Amino acid sequence: MNRLTDHLIVISFDCLSALDFPMLKELPHFSELLLNGAYCKNVESIYPSVTYPCHATIVTGNYPHRHGVVNNTYLQPGRLSPDWHWHRHHIKGTTLYDEAKKAGMRTGALLWPVTAKAEIDYNMPEIFANRPWHHQIPVSLFNGSIAYQLEMHRRFGSIRNGLNQPELDDFVLESAVHTIQAKKPHLLLVHFTDLDTQRHYHGFSSEQAMAALRRHDARLGRMVKALKEIGIYSQSTIVALGDHSALDHSVAIQPNNYFKEKGLITVDRRGKVTHWKAYCHSCDGSAYIYIRDKNDRDTKHFIQEWLQELLHDGRNGIEQVLTGDEAGARGADARCDFMLEARRGFYFKESLYGGFLHQITAEDVKAKRYTWGSHGYSPEKENYCTFFAAAGKGIIQQAIPSMRLIDEGPTFARLLGLHLGNTDGTVVEGLLAV
Repeated sequence: MNRLTDHLIVISFDCLSALDFPMLKELPHFSELLLNGAYCKNVESIYPSVTYPCHATIVTGNYPHRHGVVNNTYLQPGRLSPDWHWHRHHIKGTTLYDEAKKAGMRTGALLWPVTAKAEIDYNMPEIFANRPWHHQIPVSLFNGSIAYQLEMHRRFGSIRNGLNQPELDDFVLESAVHTIQAKKPHLLLVHFTDLDTQRHYHGFSSEQAMAALRRHDARLGRMVKALKEIGIYSQSTIVALGDHSALDHSVAIQPNNYFKEKGLITVDRRGKVTHWKAYCHSCDGSAYIYIRDKNDRDTKHFIQEWLQELLHDGRNGIEQVLTGDEAGARGADARCDFMLEARRGFYFKESLYGGFLHQITAEDVKAKRYTWGSHGYSPEKENYCTFFAAAGKGIIQQAIPSMRLIDEGPTFARLLGLHLGNTDGTVVEGLLAV
């Protein structure tokens, strides 16, 4: 299969929404991308629409139930900070970067989710120290390209302020610019989280979120400039995309607290979960409920009746209840016993304290116990689409009416002359100069 581009630069602006389009048209670098390439302001995300499943979908072209990353985090009942699906081995099947590597292309990834221990030439994976005895830099080094990461930290490490934003994205930007200039990768995947962070802690349309969009525009401009400065812009394709949108909320739904009260979850004096029959695993705007013993019909029947009662009163925040099979049919984890969708204004927490419903306060958010905005909701929610734009070699000027997140991977593969196999998504032929 013929390649349509020599260098594919994919930039994920986490939480970039279709609702941001009016502002993007007014920003200098995003507007240039829109003017010179193809774009879609109606991109359907996946279910659950959270970051790690979304990014695994982007590089595989498959829904979560096929690629295996069905949530950001592991099911670890009661743990205050569960482990995330950081590692490549969590993805079933091949990926865009695997196929590029097999074809002899130089590959790079900067804080791209689910790439720890991946076969990527220049890899700085998104992973954080999640044990008291861990330190961030060794954890990152051990799970990515050691020499490359050491060089990036030596050059630009002073920019970072732990995992805080916007400093983290500023560090990623300088690393990305240097990687473009020094390594000239054929495939580079870059993940920026500044906007997502601001929307979580300040709200969807907050000034902090708008400032992050302006910073993202400058970051896009810097990367385009780097391609031009080394003379490979005309041989390159640059993509700016979002993985999901977000919604504001003011109430947290906490089913595990109810399960604890009913004896389905047992905790010791320290608050540690010692036994559980049922557990709610949050995806923010949605949630899975797992029953530990699949033969425990009594517990399943009890929960099913309780959920039906909740549905009758909108004040409980539950918009929809799916069975495991129905969740699987939407691309989510079919192994769950139930999947819950929150109403607007609500999201799910795994807390074991504070009641079934918790009215969020400014103090809660300042202490980072709760947030003002989240994603994870069904892609069927109104005004909940994400965004895609591409320009450069292999791309025509075209407004695409609609597309799906699952279509991006196959389309990227086609640009690089690769194939991802039998995927849920298909190539968006309408934006390619074939």
